[in-house]
Amino acid sequence: MKKLLTLLILAVSFTVTTQAQKRDKTKHEELSTEQKTELAVKKMTLQLDLTEAQQNQIRPLIAEQVAERQKMWAKRKAMKESGKKATADERYAMKSHMLDKKIAHKSEMKRILNKQQYERYEKMNARKMKRHKKKATHKKHQEEK
Repeated sequence: MKKLLTLLILAVSFTVTTQAQKRDKTKHEELSTEQKTELAVKKMTLQLDLTEAQQNQIRPLIAEQVAERQKMWAKRKAMKESGKKATADERYAMKSHMLDKKIAHKSEMKRILNKQQYERYEKMNARKMKRHKKKATHKKHQEEK
């Protein structure tokens, strides 16, 4: 009986600790648009060996992208909280707008970067998207359980 009680207490404490750690991950401080932009530019500089001129050209692109992402995230969060779902036309418009932005961003990056840097940039994005899709698939399977 004592062993069973000890095992039960251990299992409960382990579960509570795990849940607390999950909550801590989601409660991180939000960075400002400028901070996110600066970090992204520095990361790209390290990965792509950007020159000072390239950094100055990329900075406004990244800032616009970060601001747009935050705006869309806030809009989705508000819709989720209100319980309202987007109509098919609204989803189409959002996806179309997002794809237009991606095309414009890609062409600007192609203009700013040299051929070798652009190839590395494309590989970086491909790996990032692969990880993102894998994470989304894993999250979807976790929600189904």
